[in-house]
Amino acid sequence: MNIKEYALVAVVGVSDDASKYGHKIFRDLLKAGYPVKGVNPKGGFVLGSNLYKSLSELEKKPDLVITVVPPAATEAVVEECNKLGIKTVWMQPGSESDAAIEKARDYGIKAVTACFMVQKGVW
Repeated sequence: MNIKEYALVAVVGVSDDASKYGHKIFRDLLKAGYPVKGVNPKGGFVLGSNLYKSLSELEKKPDLVITVVPPAATEAVVEECNKLGIKTVWMQPGSESDAAIEKARDYGIKAVTACFMVQKGVW
């Protein structure tokens, strides 16, 4: 695990429901020391952190976006990443779709479809 690999990670789909993966991933990235911001269209406050309503609201552009949302929402996230110049999207299992992956490739965005937490040794 190399937490310095990314200057800023954004998790889209952070939930205040501790049973949901959006919450667990955000919590465990924070615990592991990753520089992470949470995104949820409703905004709010989770685990002592302000949630942003969109990637565009972040003060600094993340160099990695992790999606923990339904596939249709991931497609919209890929669109926003393209507009913001974000080049890597990690689609958690269940959040990916062929359309989102194809859009990412068309935009020159690296799309990874695997569990970030397992691949990076956090879980």
